[in-house]
Amino acid sequence: MTTIKLDPGAALLLDALHGAGHAAYAVGGCVRDSLLGLDPHDWDLCTSARPEQVMALFGEEKCIPTGLQHGTVTVKQGGRLYETTTFRTEGAYSDGRHPDAVCFVPDVREDLARRDFTINAMAYSAEEGLIDPFGGRDDLAAHLVRAVGEPERRFEEDALRILRLYRFAARFGFAIDPATGAAARALGPHLDCVSAERIQEELLKLLAAPRPGSYLEPAVLAVILPELEPEKQPERFAELCRTIDRIEPTAENVPARLAALLCPLGEAGARKALRKLKCSNALTDEVTALEREAGGGAGRFLLGHESGHSIARPIAYGNRVPPQRTVLGEAPGTPNTTLTVQAKRLLGRYELPTIQRLTALCSARHPEQAGAFAALRAEAEQLTAENACCRVSQLAVNGRDLMAAGVRPGPGLRQVLNALLEAVITGQTPNEKDALLAAAAQFSAS
Repeated sequence: MTTIKLDPGAALLLDALHGAGHAAYAVGGCVRDSLLGLDPHDWDLCTSARPEQVMALFGEEKCIPTGLQHGTVTVKQGGRLYETTTFRTEGAYSDGRHPDAVCFVPDVREDLARRDFTINAMAYSAEEGLIDPFGGRDDLAAHLVRAVGEPERRFEEDALRILRLYRFAARFGFAIDPATGAAARALGPHLDCVSAERIQEELLKLLAAPRPGSYLEPAVLAVILPELEPEKQPERFAELCRTIDRIEPTAENVPARLAALLCPLGEAGARKALRKLKCSNALTDEVTALEREAGGGAGRFLLGHESGHSIARPIAYGNRVPPQRTVLGEAPGTPNTTLTVQAKRLLGRYELPTIQRLTALCSARHPEQAGAFAALRAEAEQLTAENACCRVSQLAVNGRDLMAAGVRPGPGLRQVLNALLEAVITGQTPNEKDALLAAAAQFSAS
């Protein structure tokens, strides 16, 4: 008999349900992950007990009625939360997302039959072992994602399952069952009934997978991001996918991967697409900043690839640089554009995590120059660790100091501060109060 080490809190709740005469199991993702040798993030339970019986057994102080109409009660145990759902079957899905009604049933196998994929349709209890009526364990061994029953029916019930198919396959690096994949591609247009927020959530989870490029199905992307035209321009789309896969798969790099995906749209087009997906303002600003700096070949200027026109050197204004002037647009051959100066200019405009994503994105787009981008990233990290002066707010003098030294208030004061920052960034003046005040006197006199 297959044995799974249950989470202690889940084991206590299952024992209590069994002791009260109810059937109960760990179910879904926690069983799948345990069989794969992974540490489950959440432990979900299913039981023959009705919601009111679950609440009566564990007490209202430990229970959160999160979805009573669908049979779900969240139980607090040992500082963790456990979703506990009554065995159920589901009626028609009129909206293509949610069942019109549910019917509670006594048999866990009926409950498993309503689930999306075989690898998620397994249950476990210490008494009975693994309950696997649809071959989920075999599919895990075969590294395969396959729909439970008829795939067309599963996707017609809930179109979000189409995106979940690719997300699960990408997460584990599994193949997709041919019939399941064909149904997903054919029913992709049904995603128009799924909320933008849920589409965004699944897309970001997919982009967090180790190598998501081969799982970005053009027929599905054509529905959720038609602006990319993945089916009309297959070669361009294939290169986007290769670029995405070159970016290190960390949660912090998901914005960089999203920027790589949206590259053909440019900054304005990317912002429009992100708003359509209801992305947060923070994510939208981050991705469009990456598009602005790395788009249009700007990364190549950093590495000395001239384009035949001059690029203005940015001037720092307080904690930012005017967005129309690119930092990566500096050619190394121009004065004052050493690696340190370039890193300082970037730090004057962006926080270090953005620069780390930016260099990751540029490295992925120009892998032959990855070493240069890695050097820029390392320099920015070192400057941050040293608390190097990259912004007006980090100068050893402020506006009050300059006015006390005789600089008149007004626009000229800001210009002197900007000039002092430029002198510090380029190494002409140390970031020391006396030296800066002396330099300010010279700027004011000129």
